[in-house]
Amino acid sequence: MLLFLIAPLAAFVLQAETRTLSLKEAVQIAIRENPDILLARLEEQKATLAVRVAKDPFRPKVYTGSGLAYSHGFPMSVEGSAPTIVQARAVSSLFNKSHSYNVARTMEEARTAAIDTQMRRDEVVWRTALLYLDAAHWPRAAAAIKAQAESLEKSAEAVRFRVREGRELEIENKRAALAIAKAGQRLEAIDQERDWAEASLAMVLGMMAGDRVRAVYDEPLALELPGSEESSVEIALSGSREVRRLESALLAKGHEARQHRATRLPTFDLVAQYGLFARFNNYEDFFRKFQRHNGQIGMSMQIPLFPSTASIALTAQAGAEATRLRTQLVQARNRISLETRKAFAQLGFSAKAREVARLDLELARDQVTLLLAQMEEGRASLRQIEEARIIEQEKWLAYFESQIAAEKAKLELLHQTGTLVAALR
Repeated sequence: MLLFLIAPLAAFVLQAETRTLSLKEAVQIAIRENPDILLARLEEQKATLAVRVAKDPFRPKVYTGSGLAYSHGFPMSVEGSAPTIVQARAVSSLFNKSHSYNVARTMEEARTAAIDTQMRRDEVVWRTALLYLDAAHWPRAAAAIKAQAESLEKSAEAVRFRVREGRELEIENKRAALAIAKAGQRLEAIDQERDWAEASLAMVLGMMAGDRVRAVYDEPLALELPGSEESSVEIALSGSREVRRLESALLAKGHEARQHRATRLPTFDLVAQYGLFARFNNYEDFFRKFQRHNGQIGMSMQIPLFPSTASIALTAQAGAEATRLRTQLVQARNRISLETRKAFAQLGFSAKAREVARLDLELARDQVTLLLAQMEEGRASLRQIEEARIIEQEKWLAYFESQIAAEKAKLELLHQTGTLVAALR
């Protein structure tokens, strides 16, 4: 029974894979394998095929078959046609504005679906880049906490020595032990965050739940950014796929409204048919002349006399939807402009925060160097040095976090302007 339970778990562990990827490689895999992008491509394919369905009434359709029957008395119809040995029929729409607008609507909806796929790709690439930075950040944070834990151990050893000599109170031992325990708890939390980030990154790349992706990040991303806030807003509004999608959906609704209104117009269809008659259907007994081969070609015209209440209601519905889309379009443009300005401002703020963190780190490192020199002169203790090193590791951690925040600010601005995929590929 135990082997029965362990075998699936062992198979799952053996199948799990850990891959080390660069950001560019991760983005390429995400574009190719992400499930959300694959589903969006399927929807796009369905919309493209819907165009072929909509164009079908304008393509000639030819049917052949037989209305073979034995007639006793007057030759009556078989499914609406005279009895025939062989019959053929061709039908095609020549003029039907309602169908024409339906074709235009489905073509615009296919364009909307293509824009949806691009939007889904942009979102996935953005999410991939953010998770990649998180996965790259946590190992460096863990290294800083481990160094801090080592300094805490050395400091605790010095405290224990001073307590034994009676120069420190016993409570200092407890305070040192608490600091070590907090560092261990913090390191465990960082390891969990790292595992979560690597697992989430693997899921975005279309991998299995047990897979992990290790990130490689050693220097700031070389990304070309807009030069000013106004140019950022201009690029964002001109290239926004959300705006293009709403504009496309608005055009589709316009075609839909015209489609329903066009049901009041006449329609013209091409009709052609052929029939091979047989003498045993008594045609010679009831008609003056018998002819085996018979055919006709012509045009069928239908003129609606009264508008359909359904078409009136559907036109009104399409108009209401168009009004809603216009409102959403205005809201989207305003929101994109505001969020782009915010992202540009955040970019400058994050750069300043990183510079402050760097200066703070340099100060902490200089303090350690100063205490080391003072210890050689007998003016500083080992405990003071280790405490300074603990502070230095905190500053390293803050500096790493400021670096990641600055990189995420770059990604956010490029995501708002719609240029992130091109920048990372």
